[in-house]
Amino acid sequence: MDRQTAENTITEYLKPVFGFTLKRCRTIEDAEDLSQEILLKAFRALLIKDDINDSSKFIWTVAHNALSNYYRDSAKTMVGVSLDEAAELIADPGVACDLDDNVDIIRSLQREIAYLSKIQRKILIAYYFEKRRQADIAKSLGIPVGTVKWHLFEAKKVLKRGIDMMRETSELKFNPVRFHSFGVNGSTGKKSPEEFFRSGLVQNICYCVRNTAKTVHEIADDLGVSPVYVETEVEYLEEYGFLQTKRDKYILNFIISEPTDELLVMQNDMYKRAAELFANELYDELVFSGNLNDPDIICRQTDEFIDFDNPKTDYNFLLWTLIPYIAACSGEELKEKHITFEEAATIRPDGAQNIVHASVVPDEMSMPEEYAYMEKWSGPMWNVIDGEMFWQIDSRWSDRPSAADRNVPEEAKKVISYRHFEDALSRYDYAWLAERGYIRTCGNARGTFRILWQIVVLRSSDINDRLLAIGGRIKKKYKAEFTAISEPYRKAVLESTPAHLRKVQEYELQSLFYSDGHFLLHCILCLLKNGKLKEPTEDQKKALSTLIVKM
Repeated sequence: MDRQTAENTITEYLKPVFGFTLKRCRTIEDAEDLSQEILLKAFRALLIKDDINDSSKFIWTVAHNALSNYYRDSAKTMVGVSLDEAAELIADPGVACDLDDNVDIIRSLQREIAYLSKIQRKILIAYYFEKRRQADIAKSLGIPVGTVKWHLFEAKKVLKRGIDMMRETSELKFNPVRFHSFGVNGSTGKKSPEEFFRSGLVQNICYCVRNTAKTVHEIADDLGVSPVYVETEVEYLEEYGFLQTKRDKYILNFIISEPTDELLVMQNDMYKRAAELFANELYDELVFSGNLNDPDIICRQTDEFIDFDNPKTDYNFLLWTLIPYIAACSGEELKEKHITFEEAATIRPDGAQNIVHASVVPDEMSMPEEYAYMEKWSGPMWNVIDGEMFWQIDSRWSDRPSAADRNVPEEAKKVISYRHFEDALSRYDYAWLAERGYIRTCGNARGTFRILWQIVVLRSSDINDRLLAIGGRIKKKYKAEFTAISEPYRKAVLESTPAHLRKVQEYELQSLFYSDGHFLLHCILCLLKNGKLKEPTEDQKKALSTLIVKM
């Protein structure tokens, strides 16, 4: 933005920004200093940025960020809530004093009202702020009048005790965490994980109770926020099984991992060694034994429409699907199964049954140089519809919206249905399939309209069983090596897991080298590195690693 435009913009916001700070700062001097800081930061940014489409939104974002820093540094707010915001919710129950002379007392009182129990807050607000009679309050809450009187008496004692004490916060107040990643093992319901972990507050509540059960007030103290906000979030998280209750305390009910450099190196080395054993032998078995020519393996993927009747034009594309599929699903009979999915998973009110895991990576930690990060990875994902399974993984090599941004079960249902009724499809249906890369449409020299399915299909359960048997034999051959390779990692992971979640963690570790995204990723990387697999073409990326299996 040119200088004159930036100056005009800042001039326009001189009064609004000062009014904003004046309402929220303790003194006029603080408001003047803060407004100057906001406008100076905004002015400098406007001069060097050319991509600010909404100047108003940008300036108010700067203002709110600066105000947050002011609250944090001065520690003069009611745990992050301004006096104006608090006045709508709470009242002064008995301290008659002038705001200018007694601001600290009033703010302390407002803070402590937020620490009352929900029932005491309701009664206190109704009685002192709404000026309602005790009998009316009792009737609306369905409790005796004597109980209302008792809560009012107890609330006053709690307020006095709270004002006299010094509350201590943890490092999370000034250095909150953010989830680096999170994922789901199992079925999702009507709500996606993003809906549950939608805010930094929710993520920090979960992190705060990952090892130790805490009350709402203890969580609020650790985070330096009002218990009113914590109370709502923990009830929601507990309802959906992300937190467990122990009397009046909450503790995490899913795994948050905090990887260290040492653990990441150990993990990466384990998967790399296992993949080198498995992936190379699987590739050779598939390619040199003639398995890819089986007529029950259908794949019409081709870069150009030159051979419509050849069922598999591109073996490389075919292997991009079969290798991770066989790596994930073969050798199930070899797995340790002393803990079942039903024992480890949580059933949630929205219909989901799954295991959720998240990771928190310290800011100062750098990924090991050779660490294989699961960039843009989702899966394996599978959905069974009418005796056929739709199986898919998303990766850095595929080009489609992430699983979080599309309804994969619904997509699977449509793809399987459309394959069986392709002669009856509408133009809209063809367009939907083509847009997602599942088909290509074309015409031939005779003017006949054709569609070419771009995904891999195993059209009999027999070919599916034979392919998985190949992977099973290889895994059985290297079972002892796999166990030796993984044992140090298993031990380290379990030692870092809170005792109440070790059963869930043990279940997850049973899938090492099976339906394990890290293992599939390393199999792909191993074959790319030695040149056996080739990078997919741009036209192949939408349909990459997508399979339909006749069960």
